[in-house]
Amino acid sequence: MGILQKFSDALGLGGKEINVQEYLDSEDLENLHDPEEQVAAYVKPVALESVAVISEIKDELKNGNLILLNITPMLKNEKVLMQIIDKLRDYAKEIRGDIARIDNEKILLTPSKMKIVKRRR
Repeated sequence: MGILQKFSDALGLGGKEINVQEYLDSEDLENLHDPEEQVAAYVKPVALESVAVISEIKDELKNGNLILLNITPMLKNEKVLMQIIDKLRDYAKEIRGDIARIDNEKILLTPSKMKIVKRRR
């Protein structure tokens, strides 16, 4: 064992693969919400499987919730995807919310009076 490996192990950095999804799915993290706690808004994951999802997204935004939109199911139909994104962009502007691409498969939409910091690096 090399000296760098010893330092890594001492700092807790060595050797172990971290499965973030497994950690996030653990029961301890799922039960953090106190049912009596007042919640101002939710972050709702939505899969873009058809045009019909647009009304669900609009309703959630009206209720003040954030939408984390997974566009993966619609990536094969680029024309329809662009039309849906245009409609969502127009709606976000109409309600004074915001929309931004998070990565190649995710889009974030915010309700009224909530903006996304968009920095290009």
